[in-house]
Amino acid sequence: MRLPSPLCRRPAARRVAQAMRLLRQDRRGVTALEYGLIAALIAVAIIVSVRLLGTNIAAKFNDVATAIGGS
Repeated sequence: MRLPSPLCRRPAARRVAQAMRLLRQDRRGVTALEYGLIAALIAVAIIVSVRLLGTNIAAKFNDVATAIGGS
């Protein structure tokens, strides 16, 4: 059995150390973090594709408008 560090002799420090120990053992937060990262990557991919697609569509509409106005 490990002896507590001198910092853990205080009641508040002991509670913080116990909370940190419990957080390290709890794996639910890891799964939530992974889902958050996946959602962020999907959002970035959507934003990039919409911006690129939007630029291309705007150029096509300008080409069509020029062709219609020029005839």
